[in-house]
Amino acid sequence: MTGAETEDDIPLGERKTVTDFCYLLDKSKQLFNGLRDLPQYGHKQWQSYFGRTFDVYTKLWKFQQQHRQVLDTRYGLKRWQIGEVASKIGQLYYHYYLRTSETSYLNEAFSFYSAIRQRSYYFQVNKEDRPELVVKKLRYYARYIVVCLLLNKMDLVKVLVKELSEEIEDYTQRFNTEDQLEWNLVLQEVAAFIEADPVVVLNDNNSVVVTSNRLQEGSVPPLEQGMVKFSELTIDMFRMLQALEREPVNLATQTSKQGALESNEKPAKRENPHKYLLYKPTFSQLFSFLSASFKELPANSVLLVYLSATGVFPTGHSDYGGPYDFGGVLTNTNRDVVNGETVQKRNQAQKEMHCLHPGDLFPFTRKPLFVVVDSSNSTAYKNFTNLFGQPLVCLLSPTVYPKSIQDQSQRGSLFTLFLYSPLLAFSSVCGLNSVRRGLWERAQEFLHKVYHDIGQMITRSRTIDQAFLQFFGDEFLRLLLIRFVFCSAALRLHKLFRESRSFPESYPDLPKQDTVESSLLQKHVLELAAMLDVQNLFCDESLDAY
Repeated sequence: MTGAETEDDIPLGERKTVTDFCYLLDKSKQLFNGLRDLPQYGHKQWQSYFGRTFDVYTKLWKFQQQHRQVLDTRYGLKRWQIGEVASKIGQLYYHYYLRTSETSYLNEAFSFYSAIRQRSYYFQVNKEDRPELVVKKLRYYARYIVVCLLLNKMDLVKVLVKELSEEIEDYTQRFNTEDQLEWNLVLQEVAAFIEADPVVVLNDNNSVVVTSNRLQEGSVPPLEQGMVKFSELTIDMFRMLQALEREPVNLATQTSKQGALESNEKPAKRENPHKYLLYKPTFSQLFSFLSASFKELPANSVLLVYLSATGVFPTGHSDYGGPYDFGGVLTNTNRDVVNGETVQKRNQAQKEMHCLHPGDLFPFTRKPLFVVVDSSNSTAYKNFTNLFGQPLVCLLSPTVYPKSIQDQSQRGSLFTLFLYSPLLAFSSVCGLNSVRRGLWERAQEFLHKVYHDIGQMITRSRTIDQAFLQFFGDEFLRLLLIRFVFCSAALRLHKLFRESRSFPESYPDLPKQDTVESSLLQKHVLELAAMLDVQNLFCDESLDAY
């Protein structure tokens, strides 16, 4: 509206367009802001609210597309405002992915974030003397980077990080802000994330090949019949997240409505397990999410708990040796004061309260439970009792690593790396910094044959605990079990790993002669080492002593 123009001069139809747009914009903001008040767990509580929010943003997006000229002239719609709507839609898709574990929604988030950058929606922001608008742009970049990381678009991540770095430098020079350190920390975290993989795959021209470690069709042997962090996502959480997901499918290929946003658009099949990601939770937060997961667990399903945390060791000696006498893993506490009183040093007879003890998981063994513990006190979780007769398996990391392996711990745990990408972990533990693409592909092909043999070892063993076989029907758990066995066999043969504490363990115990110490599997490990020209790092002998 021009300065000389009054509201009466605007045609009624155009006035209604502006009014309707303002209503949709206010309603979308109201619904979006309400998302933060929704419980993070529980299916019914959030889905209907998300649906309403999707619907309003769908209408808002289509409305601004259809009436762009009127909104430009009568409302003064700026491009950064369009970018803000697109960014909110990207956030909606990303959070829908977090709530449902449907990786297809990551592609939808990416398409909106990509459009913002391609169409330069935030370009004019830097010309305005409003630091809060620049912060919106910086936050958009951070969210875009997270989505690209999850989609393994590493080349684009590096470009975005460079652009974000330049934007932060411009922002801190123009505005004397107090959040400069925070934004520089964001840059450091994402840079560490990019460099976390200890081994890179190289093309013939020495360019880096991006490899995916999500589940792909045909990558799992068929069931034989008969600390580095970014955006509160540690590198270990990131790796386990991808190990429990299939490759994303682009929803845009499943619908003819290009540019439409529909809350009821879903892939043909729900194939990924639903997950909750908790970064340094308190005990009460962790227990609440465990309880919600237990309650929501469908029939014939299993609750998987992955714990990557500092070990908590018992302070005193107990003759009883119960499920609270071996320590566990550390949970977070945000305060040193409990119930208004300063926490005093505990009596040695008392147990650590900020700790998830094995006994804390006992109530959840009423349903099938699969636990993975990556911690310096993982072996505390060998002290389980199967009280209810349901399938129960715990995969436990080594508690001690050789010094050369400890030095790389900032790049994530070796144990979780084996569960995520056995070849990446194997190459890393052999000190390789890079592998040629052709060799990498041959080694991966060889490993698929190894996985098939491990699967047969497990299913054909006459002494294996039935719990392993009951979980073997699930593709994701089958892959974790196979990778666990390969990890155990590889470390047992490696010359640097000489202590029994440096080997993974499990509850119940696996029959070693049938699995991790099988002569066939040892032969496979040595063949892989020879393929990578690192056979001198492995013992070519019987390891019966172990």
